[in-house]
Amino acid sequence: METTAERKSDRELVVERSFNAPARIVFEAWTNPELFKRWWVPKSMGMTLESCEIDARTGGGYRLAFAHEGKVIFEAFGKYLEVTPYSRLVWTNEEEGEAGQVTTVTFEERGGQTLLIVNDLYPSKEALDGAIDSAATGALPEQLEQLDELLATLGTSVA
Repeated sequence: METTAERKSDRELVVERSFNAPARIVFEAWTNPELFKRWWVPKSMGMTLESCEIDARTGGGYRLAFAHEGKVIFEAFGKYLEVTPYSRLVWTNEEEGEAGQVTTVTFEERGGQTLLIVNDLYPSKEALDGAIDSAATGALPEQLEQLDELLATLGTSVA
């Protein structure tokens, strides 16, 4: 399935993709650390997700440590502002300091398929421009392709 990305405003980037899986399974792939580790890092980047901590509840947090050749090179972390099982996740991206973007992911189930919408709201036009220029936003299509591959192996239940 195709991934679309569109700049909706000076500060907002929206990515959409449909998956042939129920929303609860897609949601689980975003909130279960063992599943998340299997798809989040684009294979083309040559990195691994060295550690993945996810406390997917409102007020909970996450911390991801990315490694190259066994050495941690980057950490991403933030707090969950909203967690509505199987339909919505909202979190902060704090690794850039207080001015990180807020990410909202919605899961809309339609006839056994799920429309996933990822909305990143940046604190400024310059912050979004910088993310686009650095290709930081460009990995999501590959990540979602990897998620699609994982979902195909999970079927309708998660172990």
